[in-house]
Amino acid sequence: MDHIPNGPNHHMLATLIDQDIAHIRRVMQPSLYGDLGGPILPATYWRKRLHALLDTGHLTNAQLCAVDSLLLQLDVFDSTDSLPIWNAMPLAAHEGHRTAQRNRA
Repeated sequence: MDHIPNGPNHHMLATLIDQDIAHIRRVMQPSLYGDLGGPILPATYWRKRLHALLDTGHLTNAQLCAVDSLLLQLDVFDSTDSLPIWNAMPLAAHEGHRTAQRNRA
């Protein structure tokens, strides 16, 4: 009797990895920038997810390139101020703008 491999179906695994990469590509940046309260999920979370994909050892060349591209995006995010412009502005700048508008009214 021939041995039937019990391992995962490689085609199914590749599809799941593609879907995971596509999901991360869609939600990573909005999650990093979050809202006025800060990031929804930090860069460390996304880096951990991407490294887990690399650790599977079953990535195609295209998948490796996609994961590498996402990791480079995280590097750029980490190297910049990574705060939206409204968080970087001093509070007085916001208050002065509102005061000037009230004085004109």
